[in-house]
Amino acid sequence: MREIVSAGVREQRGMLDRGEISAGELIEATLRGIDESDLNAFSTVLHERARAEAADRDRERAAGAAPGPLHGIPIAVKEELDLAGEVTTFGTRANHRPAPADSEVVRRLRAAGAVIVGKTAMPEFGQWPFTESTTYGLTRNPWDRTRSTGGSSGGSAAAVAAGLVPVAIGGDGGGSIRIPAACCGLFGLKTQRGRVPTAPHPHLWWALGVVGPLTRTVYDSALVYDVIRGSTPSDRFHAPDPIMSFVAAAERPSTGLRIGYSTHSPVPLTKPDPQHVQAVLDTAELLRGLGHTVFEIDPHYPDPTPAFLPQFFGGVRAEAELVDDPSRLERRTRETVALGTWARPRVIEWAIRRGETLARRVDQLFTDCDLLLTPTIAIRPPHVGVLDGAGSVRALLRSMPMAAYTGMWNVTGHPAASIPSGVGTDGLPLAVQLVGPTNGETAILPVAAQLEAARPQPRPF
Repeated sequence: MREIVSAGVREQRGMLDRGEISAGELIEATLRGIDESDLNAFSTVLHERARAEAADRDRERAAGAAPGPLHGIPIAVKEELDLAGEVTTFGTRANHRPAPADSEVVRRLRAAGAVIVGKTAMPEFGQWPFTESTTYGLTRNPWDRTRSTGGSSGGSAAAVAAGLVPVAIGGDGGGSIRIPAACCGLFGLKTQRGRVPTAPHPHLWWALGVVGPLTRTVYDSALVYDVIRGSTPSDRFHAPDPIMSFVAAAERPSTGLRIGYSTHSPVPLTKPDPQHVQAVLDTAELLRGLGHTVFEIDPHYPDPTPAFLPQFFGGVRAEAELVDDPSRLERRTRETVALGTWARPRVIEWAIRRGETLARRVDQLFTDCDLLLTPTIAIRPPHVGVLDGAGSVRALLRSMPMAAYTGMWNVTGHPAASIPSGVGTDGLPLAVQLVGPTNGETAILPVAAQLEAARPQPRPF
């Protein structure tokens, strides 16, 4: 049963379709694995609701209903997504009112047949690239329990990397899908801004944030994105429909692309670990062997900080203003709120426009290459406890090496993915990042799938 639970969506769906296992049996085994885990990946486990949903899926199948693409598949969601009847904590103890309805992403997952088994841990309001909280404690990396999962979608990453669920939904406002994907050896794609709905909220940290899955394979990610993509009228940002489904893109042969690579950090004074530099160089050589033209470039990154910080501080302040009991916020969060008093609506709107200007500048890069290859994070996954005793300013400084290569693409809105690239000398995963042009997810996915096939990633289980 352990092999079934730790399989991917494609494999689990095949076993369900062939009648080798029922949704009830799969969900029961999934819940057992979650309960036995010592990673602190979940903040809430929905035992009875998940069992009831699985029973519904089995009845639907027995009645001859056409199964959806995720029929009976166990999926976890990050604490910032609404589940009807459950408290949306945002990783804080300051909320206590249950959400009245599912978020649009959760609604679409359920409509496709998924069974939601729980909510995953995150730092308060997703502020940090480390999943650490005075409320929920430390989330641990299944590759090495003394190491961080990254964040802020670290609970989702730990759950998938440990084989507890095949898919967990995260959010990315500065690297929060890609950073934990890199730390835990997963595939994590941040889509183009406006690709996935943020409803019932009009935005997630204004122009910075997007919602999406963490998975062990490119195919599984593409399948989930095909279920959840497509903005709603209430979303502030909208991306045009792609030219093909994401699954079709992931399965499409790709060759002859121009791929530029750079290990230069967009953040001054931040240098990448030598193993991350080597991972980029090794991936560049592998891509050449796969038929692509690969060459080193200097991206001449513009400074994203003036556009990023107002949206970061403004996003935290906006979420903090919605909680039921602000006195129960963590001390570090209260510092962030106080530090961000200057991030008023006019400043935030200026920052959004500034990010759009940077996006047009960065788009010029893609006249010379089709994709950009970089490290995902600058440092190796650190030991847990990074935030112990740290106030807001110190936490921001400690976060910079983790988000140095990712935050730029939240500011500009470009799609970017973290792709596993083996294991380092410390026994922890290595990763590289592929960045695409505006609306370029369907260019990233086939190359990511090629790399996955040519260089399968080991697993910690």
